[in-house]
Amino acid sequence: MDKRLGTVGLFVTLASLWGFSFLAIAVGLESLEPVLFAAFRYDVAAVLLLGYAFVSEGEWLPTDAPNLGAILGGGVFLIAGNGLLFVGQQTVPSGVAAILQSLVPIATSLWALGLLPEERVSARGAVGIALGFVGVGLVVRPDPANLLGTGVVGRIIILCQVLSVALGGVLIQRARPTLGNAALSGWSMLVGALVLHGVSPVVGEPFALPATPVAWAAVAYLGVFATAIAFFIYYTLLDVRGALETSLVAYLVPVVATVVGVVVLNESVTPLTLVGFLVVASGFFVLKREAIAALVAEIGA
Repeated sequence: MDKRLGTVGLFVTLASLWGFSFLAIAVGLESLEPVLFAAFRYDVAAVLLLGYAFVSEGEWLPTDAPNLGAILGGGVFLIAGNGLLFVGQQTVPSGVAAILQSLVPIATSLWALGLLPEERVSARGAVGIALGFVGVGLVVRPDPANLLGTGVVGRIIILCQVLSVALGGVLIQRARPTLGNAALSGWSMLVGALVLHGVSPVVGEPFALPATPVAWAAVAYLGVFATAIAFFIYYTLLDVRGALETSLVAYLVPVVATVVGVVVLNESVTPLTLVGFLVVASGFFVLKREAIAALVAEIGA
């Protein structure tokens, strides 16, 4: 029982760290350019994780094709692709942005079907995927009369981020790296940060360090707590409870982010958006119903 309580505590802590990250992004965007802001986040995390890997992990340099492939795929799609979240959150409330992240497990399943030979989907699983996209439609709600409205464009940009992050995770799994978790993530974050620093001036962003204490605090929170520390908790949960239970954090993070956004930033989330989130979650549970049933039976044993 104590072990289970400890696992629940880690789960809630991880969801809180990631849930508050949407607030930190919203606050930092008031004084930082979005792509540069994302680059700063991964600068901090890369230094911390690679420093830890150098001190504590025997093998920390990528020297073979599987590790290099995982670092490249993770760095470009999982890390640099996450910069799209910062761009989209300029016009999308933090709670809505977090709700859109609930599509990540379903998007991951879709990429896995094409890139991981062992993955298959049944007819009922296809229904779950379809439900996920219906839910996304309820959250995005494209207006044919205003397809280029900032809110719709921002949501579409975040959907692109979701697809990129999901692809990055699948590419890492496909590569089958052998590096330790800290080294693998640290190198991926370094690659992603370099990509983001390269893109930032191309899209017209001037280079500028955070100008206010609040902006520095946002970068520090994202780099240290929402990335480096959250990473250790995430992989601890993977080891203790497995990928399925850990992936369920995607459905608690939006709850934290929405409450924080409403209370701190006075954001509003429409009932239809909340319905969309529930539909996406339902789609995931239909898609992974057998694994979830086995998990519930294990917990109840």
